[in-house]
Amino acid sequence: MKKIVIITSVLVLGFAHTSPAQFTQVEQFTGVHKTDFTLYSSYPINKSQTLSIGTLAFFQKFHEAESEDFDEVGVQPTLFWNINQSISIGPSLYYNSIAGYAQRLSTKFTLKSSRLLVVVMPTVGHYQQTKKGYAEAFSQFQFNTPVNDKISIWLNGQFLTVWDKFERHSRSFQQLRAGISIKGHQFGVGADFDQYGPEPLEEFSFGCYYRTIL
Repeated sequence: MKKIVIITSVLVLGFAHTSPAQFTQVEQFTGVHKTDFTLYSSYPINKSQTLSIGTLAFFQKFHEAESEDFDEVGVQPTLFWNINQSISIGPSLYYNSIAGYAQRLSTKFTLKSSRLLVVVMPTVGHYQQTKKGYAEAFSQFQFNTPVNDKISIWLNGQFLTVWDKFERHSRSFQQLRAGISIKGHQFGVGADFDQYGPEPLEEFSFGCYYRTIL
């Protein structure tokens, strides 16, 4: 099933531990049924920081032979115009090992405080391989509660839905994480719920995750 998988769950995670201007974050999730490795970096390209480049790279590997069709590698650089601290817009070129190339345009809305982060990002795209358009809705929340100066408790959630031709379900996921952060190293338990196709085929994996800022 050659459907695009957009894993943007780490677009803005880790802001509380590093400068919002630039960061590189990696996360590994190892579950019962699959393993994910994701890297996201964001760097300004002008002094006013109104322009920045965010690069997403990920690898997803299912453990069972019957789910190998969903194994993926993806790379996506995005040029963001940061209108203000809450709104950004920009184009990206996405490559996926299953679906090939896609051109995308996204708008990112961000609400951020010292303990809470909420992101909503609608996207329209065009598959180069099939010459068809699609729509995507991504959202994320992140909440942390400090225990002391070095330790905090974290709850994270990422949610995605993709519609081929702007009307038919193609791909969706719900990713939940709960853990602690010690000196910038975050780890805990997680659950991934994945759905594929117009009549969704579901995959579920429960496991552990580790996240850090490089």
